Amino acid sequence: MNGVGKGAVVGGVFLLMVGGAGYGVYSLIGAETGGAGGTEGKAAAVGSGPPTAAEVERTAKGFLAAWAAGDERAAADLTNDAGSAQPAVAEFRTKAHVTKAVITPGAPAGATVPFKVEAEIGYEGGTRPLVYESKLTVVRGATTGKALVDWQPSVLHPQLQKGEKLRTGTPEAPPVTLVDRNGKELSADAYPSLRPVLDQLRKAYGAKAGGSPGTALWIEPALADAPERILLTLAEGRPGRIQTRLDAVVQAAAEKAVAKYPESSAVAVQPSTGDILAVANNRRDGFNAAMQGARAPGSTMKIVTAEMLLDKGLVAADRVAPCNATATWDGRTFGNLKGFKLDGATFATSFAKSCNTAFIGQIDDVGDNGALPREAREVFGIGRDDWKTGVPSRDGTVPESSGPAAAAAYIGQGEVQMNPLNIASITATAKTGVFRQPVIVPASLDGRALATAERRMKPEVRRQLVAMMRQTATSGTAAGAMAGVGGDKGAKTGSAEVDDAASPDSWFTGYSGDVAAAAMVEGGGHGGDTAGPLVATILRAR
Repeated sequence: MNGVGKGAVVGGVFLLMVGGAGYGVYSLIGAETGGAGGTEGKAAAVGSGPPTAAEVERTAKGFLAAWAAGDERAAADLTNDAGSAQPAVAEFRTKAHVTKAVITPGAPAGATVPFKVEAEIGYEGGTRPLVYESKLTVVRGATTGKALVDWQPSVLHPQLQKGEKLRTGTPEAPPVTLVDRNGKELSADAYPSLRPVLDQLRKAYGAKAGGSPGTALWIEPALADAPERILLTLAEGRPGRIQTRLDAVVQAAAEKAVAKYPESSAVAVQPSTGDILAVANNRRDGFNAAMQGARAPGSTMKIVTAEMLLDKGLVAADRVAPCNATATWDGRTFGNLKGFKLDGATFATSFAKSCNTAFIGQIDDVGDNGALPREAREVFGIGRDDWKTGVPSRDGTVPESSGPAAAAAYIGQGEVQMNPLNIASITATAKTGVFRQPVIVPASLDGRALATAERRMKPEVRRQLVAMMRQTATSGTAAGAMAGVGGDKGAKTGSAEVDDAASPDSWFTGYSGDVAAAAMVEGGGHGGDTAGPLVATILRAR
């Protein structure tokens, strides 16, 4: 080869040493070999401190050669977790059905060695190529002192996480096309926030969608209720079809809105039906906080508290409700933002300006710590723990409490826990006077029973509550955010203090026409400043 490269077959592994660099291509054809052979499968001598460049090269080369050769024992012995590495490397052939593999290392960056895998998947007489890039890191063994590959599932494939496995065969669920209420296809590429929701819908309803499975390479999740993630389709199945209650136009607006604010979540629902029109999140952890979160909702909770007080006849929208600078209950003093007070203000104005003390001041007259949780449950469907939206969700809690916590609940603090789905539903109930459990797929798809509230809102109470929310949107704390929203509209702002947080969570909810939306931005500050524009963007979409 005239000094350019040299080839040798060592124990069934083809090594191509390019330019004498010591890194090259390790290739397995078939799985008949018994080991990496030579010195390639042996760990470095015992040492101390970070691995040297020579140890990194030797260990990485030995591991990759053994892996390519199908020698799981030799590969595992070159890692710091042989018990996990050995079955994983073995299943690369036996469960993922990799019949050929060419592994090409790149230039090391310190103790990290990148590499490219060019593999072939063989299953039921067919083959498909699989090409990807990954990396490994060489560390000093804590007990052996040897240079070893730091074993992580991502060494085998970069998308593998702890406890996950590569599998080839017939997936548990057939392929499913999900569409919105108007038949427009919904994909995770077009609507990134929907990725976990779409995966959950496929897992839950794929068998009912009428499709037939093909064959594929997928990632088997570590958790039993998590969906499989398809990496490569070998033979196409016939997709089933699931029509959701989502609206692609509203969803696109929600995606655009949350993209502006880190750690934000939003939901839109249709008050007349309870249909969930959009779900969006922009979070580092990928958690669907829009539907499963649990945080204090701040003054957006005053919608429920105001309805209770109106229902009991303790207040009226046009009657004066004292809005002092402070109010004290059971030894704790509550105040308003920047200590403001409103002399002679009506209850509607106190609601619109988000006066905390006007609400705290009513707790003596209510005289029942169970009244607010009961109203939330019986009128708004909150705290029942029986919502069945079609995907995992949390339906909010307003626990019965005593002392200062009971007063804090009136303004959405203390032990009250909500997410944007709950608050959007509360707004929808306020708009129509009737709780309709939110759904992302119709109940007819699987015959599930939907939650119902025990009673409707009294018509006169609804009329006053809607008028108060309208005033908030036009001349109250929500006026700035809602200025560009047309039609019949209403809103409520909220800011929720969180322990050890530099800024309060920002909450906002509003409606326009037959759309109600709510949003939360962790650490976003005042509700009208961050969550407000987010909700307004969604409401303008329809």
